[in-house]
Amino acid sequence: MLNPETMRRALELAARGLYTTDPNPRVGCVLVRDGDVVGEGWHERAGEPHAEVHALRAAGQAAAGAIAYVTLEPCCHTGRTPPCADALIAAGVRHVVCASPDPNPRVAGAGIAKLEAAGIDVTMAPFEAETRALNPGFFSRFERHRPFVRLKLAVSLDARTAATAAAERWITGEAARADVQIWRARSSAVLTGAGTICADDPRLDVRLEYGDRVRQPLRVVLDPDARCPADAAVFKDANALRLVAADLNARTPDGVRTLRLPRTPQGLDLQAALGQLAALEVNELLVECGPRLAGSLLEADLVDELILYVAPHFLGQDAAPLAALTGANGTASWPRFTFRDQRMVGHDLRLVLSPRRALTGE
Repeated sequence: MLNPETMRRALELAARGLYTTDPNPRVGCVLVRDGDVVGEGWHERAGEPHAEVHALRAAGQAAAGAIAYVTLEPCCHTGRTPPCADALIAAGVRHVVCASPDPNPRVAGAGIAKLEAAGIDVTMAPFEAETRALNPGFFSRFERHRPFVRLKLAVSLDARTAATAAAERWITGEAARADVQIWRARSSAVLTGAGTICADDPRLDVRLEYGDRVRQPLRVVLDPDARCPADAAVFKDANALRLVAADLNARTPDGVRTLRLPRTPQGLDLQAALGQLAALEVNELLVECGPRLAGSLLEADLVDELILYVAPHFLGQDAAPLAALTGANGTASWPRFTFRDQRMVGHDLRLVLSPRRALTGE
């Protein structure tokens, strides 16, 4: 009888790659023979061996005749590493329990078919939701051709997000700002608008330490008219991208990687921007921005998760609003959210919300 606790263990292992596997999925594998765990592994970093290979190496000869619990369908194509399906076949594994098919069209059932053709039994376990939750951007990139968009905002008690010039720069406390670093660390890219760059000159990088496993997300700026200076902190190295309007006649500053996108009355075409980022293998996109871009994303129903930090003080009516919603679509068409998590982070309250379409199909 298949053991659900073993698959949960594989999911725990997969989560260890939360900050390092991008653009690959987070995957875990457990090998069981005669009721005993003989090998475990997880995908640790893109370009390095996948979870199945690590588990097989740990098991050695004990892998022959074992059951492999894998959180995602074993790959069957050669990328930066050889196919995991071939490795399982060569090791003599007799049964594979898989939590989810791989959405990558280069796999998408072909890995399972290859295992079955080699005489290995394959069982799909009822843990696809858990695998998707661990890899929302990977599934989104292949199924919707855009990243999973996570919008992060900080707000005062009177729903204001940017203080006046005479006030302090930060709305939230140090603990909340440190917490944002964790969201950045798991993201493929961090995106903001030209207004934020010109006003605050943020770095948008990860300043947490993970030993030799530090990975910096791509920094992306929506800058239709190329008004951000080339020496802005966000453009400090080659791991940055400026998105400008296709009809821009002015020359963009040298030394800044630039892509051109269609212009709309509201700014750059956000759907086209997300499509370009998906083509660059961006899985999870963290947006840290001002009210105008936040409003545009919400009105276009492009926010898949909302991270809201609520500071216990007021900013006043002259401060910027949470989101500049124009009302052009009518409030009935704006996305509705469900509270998914609430917790204190220092002196601030962190709320995590999901759009109801993601939870109920509305």
